[in-house]
Amino acid sequence: MDHSGHGSGMNMDLPPFTLGRGLEFSPDLFFLVGCVMALALYGWGVVRLRRRGDGWPAGRTIFFVIGVLSVALVMCTKLNDYGMVMFSVHMVQHMIISMLSPILLLLGAPVTLALRALPVAGRGNRKGPRELLLMLLHSRYMKIVTHPAFTIPLFIASLYALYFTPVFDFLMESKPGHLGMMVHFLAVGLVFFWPIMGVDPGPHRPGYVMRMLELFAGMPFHAFFGIALMMATQPMIGTYANPPASLGIDALTDQNAAGGIAWAFSEIPSVLVLIALVFQWYRSEQRVARRADRAADRDGDKELVAYNAYLASLQARGR
Repeated sequence: MDHSGHGSGMNMDLPPFTLGRGLEFSPDLFFLVGCVMALALYGWGVVRLRRRGDGWPAGRTIFFVIGVLSVALVMCTKLNDYGMVMFSVHMVQHMIISMLSPILLLLGAPVTLALRALPVAGRGNRKGPRELLLMLLHSRYMKIVTHPAFTIPLFIASLYALYFTPVFDFLMESKPGHLGMMVHFLAVGLVFFWPIMGVDPGPHRPGYVMRMLELFAGMPFHAFFGIALMMATQPMIGTYANPPASLGIDALTDQNAAGGIAWAFSEIPSVLVLIALVFQWYRSEQRVARRADRAADRDGDKELVAYNAYLASLQARGR
């Protein structure tokens, strides 16, 4: 049975894929509205802080904007159209929206911005937007969905349980199913990387070593998934088993390319996150050192004086 392009509602006579053609504007209304709203709300928060005299790092704004644009790139261009009929293009979408976009969005610290920009509750016991957000952050639900025991299996299952079962073909048969799958990819990436990045406050704030362990716990499974696709001797996904003749591609060759993309993307985000973690760790150590220096200035460096006295007493005993 030919599953290609089910429910896409687009012209199936696509010409052969090229990068320039893939980047042509072809908006998905749901993601277009979502991206515009995300940029507008973030911009409102930054402007609100500036108007009351508070600063907000330009770097965070840049990261967030690039993150939103990366989502728009894969969902509001022809890449999305080609992704309905080419496994390799779909895998580019999946990897970007689940592994690159979440990292960039989290580096923008949107939760921190919201906590600083949202108005607090008025007089009385009425809860304001900021209090509601804090309640959500400290809720049992958030503690569960951001815990490594939940995020790591979910991260892995989003590959194997989706692509190696009939679930993927079922979702690709309708536009809502496809949209739901892409939203799922983005959400899984956000909850997986949120505690690892540690930029925004959350229920879990593990130490830097534990964050690195959480990061690398999921990455090998991405590599194994990619290798499995690359070594397959027949098409494994019904949706892409019979690509349109106009594309001039072979289903198995396209699947092998998709596997290579999945394998490569298991490395790139890991390096980006590792660099960010090392930088955060360095800054944290610098802050600790500065606090120690200030404490020493206030008490006349009593610890150093006591240590020198201890050494002097040992020397006297030796004599």
